[in-house]
Amino acid sequence: MDRSQIMRSVRSTDTQPELAVRRMVYGLGYRYRLHRKDLPGSPDLAFIGRRKVIFVHGCFWHGHTCRRGARRPKTNADYWREKIARNVARDASNESKLTVSGWDVLTVWECELAKPEELCAKLRAFLAAGVSP
Repeated sequence: MDRSQIMRSVRSTDTQPELAVRRMVYGLGYRYRLHRKDLPGSPDLAFIGRRKVIFVHGCFWHGHTCRRGARRPKTNADYWREKIARNVARDASNESKLTVSGWDVLTVWECELAKPEELCAKLRAFLAAGVSP
């Protein structure tokens, strides 16, 4: 399999980590909208009435500091370093735009799925915060 074929198979929506987070949020009783293009960065989950959004990021693609995110390909290293740096900068810009517009933003990292109980508690706390019953 050549590199371009591999890259074509990389999904940007409906990834396994995203689907896992969606199942957790749905199980907590929250309903959401997917990939709202009218919001900066097209957040993976948007809770319009609560003005909250969740991004689900792959550790490698978005430059997380975990072990998986710290991996760097040996071939074409300069390209990958620049690409990931652009992704990190774009993520920061989108989060800033959302925050300035009055949205609360949560980023869920792929590595956090290894501890589902902790992630579920984090999601529950984020979604319940600042909302009066």
